[in-house]
Amino acid sequence: MFQTHLSHTLAAFVDGQLPPAKATHARAHVAECNRCRAALDEYQLAANMMRGLALVEAPSSIWTSIDEALSRGGRDVSLGWGFAALRLRGLALAAIVVLAIGAVVLWQINRPTPYDVVRLDAASGADHISIGEWIETDTTSRARIRIGEIGTVDIAPNTRMQLLTARPDEHRLNLARGLISAQILAPPRLFFVETPSSTVVDLGCAYTMEVDETGAGRLRVTSGWASLEWDKVESLVPAGASCPTRPEVGPGTPAFDDASGRLRQALLDFDYAGGGSRAVDVVLVESRQRDTLTLWHLLSRVELDERLRIFDRMVALTPLPAGITREKALALDAATLKLWREELAWTW
Repeated sequence: MFQTHLSHTLAAFVDGQLPPAKATHARAHVAECNRCRAALDEYQLAANMMRGLALVEAPSSIWTSIDEALSRGGRDVSLGWGFAALRLRGLALAAIVVLAIGAVVLWQINRPTPYDVVRLDAASGADHISIGEWIETDTTSRARIRIGEIGTVDIAPNTRMQLLTARPDEHRLNLARGLISAQILAPPRLFFVETPSSTVVDLGCAYTMEVDETGAGRLRVTSGWASLEWDKVESLVPAGASCPTRPEVGPGTPAFDDASGRLRQALLDFDYAGGGSRAVDVVLVESRQRDTLTLWHLLSRVELDERLRIFDRMVALTPLPAGITREKALALDAATLKLWREELAWTW
């Protein structure tokens, strides 16, 4: 459990050296902690910059030019000011080198990066997709995109997808329709997929995202965590769970795929059909211990009367952890809900 920041475990987390349980809770912590998320972004940016910079040997003529410049400086100044002049010239040269390196680094970060596209159908081969370009598969074709150094995205038949951003600190796709399978090995919030009804935010995971012709979609996570975000609504989805999303409404309430059919239908009624209290009744009856994932999300999506019922059901399924109070949980105190979620995640 990560109640403190990741200062001493940051490198181990990024390099995949944390034990699975600690890595899972680190992802959950980073999803909520701006400070640790910024630290991870900086770490990943620096690592990618170092990997992306090519080793280039300076031409031998540069040393001759420097020697000549220094020699001229020595002749043009008096003995008393010679050392100071040389020092100033040296500092000026160092400043020029720093500026040149900075320009190269900025160019590396912001330049359009063509992604490798491997065709998986009969017309197999490799080509590239650049920023702003679309890739579209028909009823019989498939493709795979290599997302920089962090993973791959498999594109199913009848899928239309666009590359929006390709930078070391952000990779972003636009899924207009169809089905993709993403395998991402990177710190949280580095890879995003825009859809007509929400944004899929990778928190270090593998998942599938499907969007139909109406723009409605479903996120299913097979490893790690991901989230669906839209207009201040966020649904956190761990491995083994899924979450629907609809245009103009956004993400629904996540549930584990092995939850009862009645629970999952009640959630659809609650999220998109005005099911209200009747839908909540079904969810409360059908909930198991690991369905506290669903109940935790519902807490902040209902009025106080329903929140009381949901709280009591959660405590009946899993005793309230130390540091969590009924008053703060019912008041939707952000720190309390975050801590409670981290404790509940042990049962998910």
